[in-house]
Amino acid sequence: MQINDLFNILHNSIESQYNGKKISLKDMAKSLGISMRTYQDWKLGRAKPQAAATVIKMLGKLDDDEIIRAVRKINRLEE
Repeated sequence: MQINDLFNILHNSIESQYNGKKISLKDMAKSLGISMRTYQDWKLGRAKPQAAATVIKMLGKLDDDEIIRAVRKINRLEE
């Protein structure tokens, strides 16, 4: 699994939680306390961050059911 896959799944899951409302890279980056460029590089796989804190922040934005769906999608990528 590539790190950008993880960020794309989590980004889409957060959008789903907001009834499919699109969240810009800029807005997501701002909510995570990072630059838009950094977040964009992570989503596109151009940078491979030490991202544990950011992943935890993203998971914290999801309700329990959406966390489960996201983790199941991530697990399927490793099969």
